[in-house]
Amino acid sequence: MGMERKSTIERKLTIDIKKIRSEFPILHQEVNGKPLVYFDNAATSQKPIQVIKAIDDYYGRYNANIHRGVHHLSQVATDAYEKARRTSQKFINAEHEHEVLFTAGTTDSINLVAQTWGRKNIQKGDEIILTQLEHHSNIVPWQMLAEEKGAIIKVVDINEAGELDMEGYKSLLCNATKLVAFNHISNALGTLNPVKEMTALAHNAGATVLIDGAQSVPHMKVDVQELDADFYTFSAHKICGPTGVGVLYGKEALLEKMPPWRGGGEMIKTVSFSGTTYNELPFKFEAGTPHIEGGIVMGVAMDYLNQIGLENIAAYEAELLEYGVQKMAELEYIDFIGTAKEKASVISFNMKGAHPFDVGTILDKLGIAVRTGHHCCQPLMERLGIPGTVRASFAFYNTKEEIDALVSGLERAHKMFS
Repeated sequence: MGMERKSTIERKLTIDIKKIRSEFPILHQEVNGKPLVYFDNAATSQKPIQVIKAIDDYYGRYNANIHRGVHHLSQVATDAYEKARRTSQKFINAEHEHEVLFTAGTTDSINLVAQTWGRKNIQKGDEIILTQLEHHSNIVPWQMLAEEKGAIIKVVDINEAGELDMEGYKSLLCNATKLVAFNHISNALGTLNPVKEMTALAHNAGATVLIDGAQSVPHMKVDVQELDADFYTFSAHKICGPTGVGVLYGKEALLEKMPPWRGGGEMIKTVSFSGTTYNELPFKFEAGTPHIEGGIVMGVAMDYLNQIGLENIAAYEAELLEYGVQKMAELEYIDFIGTAKEKASVISFNMKGAHPFDVGTILDKLGIAVRTGHHCCQPLMERLGIPGTVRASFAFYNTKEEIDALVSGLERAHKMFS
């Protein structure tokens, strides 16, 4: 009943797990008298001391508004903020610095595209293609747009392994397709989608592509130019950074033609009651005082991941995933939900005879943090015919010993429900 996975570890890992774990203060505590095991990384990642200190450094040393002041603190803050933009550009290999917009996160980024590019380019009868794997954040904004414009939403189905039906996807693409939006990695199942191929097929049909990268950027090196993505989004809080800040990448040609979304300071060049001229990229889309500390510290988080190496992170997490699947497959009462051949470090499962919420509650009593429910993917759960799952999502600071603790916790939970 278990998943068969071929090992992807072909070289010696260079992860110093002892050092890494020492840099995450939150991991060294007890919950309900048990050592904390944090397996809810797909929801949000924990923060290393370097990130925590960077927040304190900003507010304690150079807190000031940016871009507008000539005084020293404003200049220091502005330099740090724009340095973070350059770091973000390199992090995803954007061609231009001004193609990187700072937003409030993935959800905000998708809404920005829907309310600017979408309102300008989607017309009655146009088709928007989504997939069964999407997070609500990559469904609802397009439903709102489709309702406003009279557009049609079509959905790519999945197979029983939780993989996209690529032949079905190809059959949906047509002259009426104006936008295709899909995630790089499923937050609920961990499925790694063939986004480069999907993007090329969409472009061949004349469609624009938005990729939700919230779950991919923490686990692998992303190159938006190689993917040829039109829009790519992600959030800082999933890459060891702060909440409330993220990135929207957009191709320069698209961003230049898009109208601004929010009006106010910073996004303008001149304002008069007879008319207003808008600022250049990226500031046209960054109205008001931004999340300055968030943007700066997001760059620090990216530097931290780069120092470890995204390739090292991917390899180590693949080893954790393989080990977790192997150990959990020995439990005959565990049903894996999502068995794609290409996966990130997520194990979604259910226990026979038990509700996901009840399993999660027992695990919490043992100090093990997992996520239960529909994971903001209600259409997916409906497609699978289940109310939800238990989701254990691993990060590079997790260990095999913690997976052993999870397995022991599942054994204990099963005895209680038997």
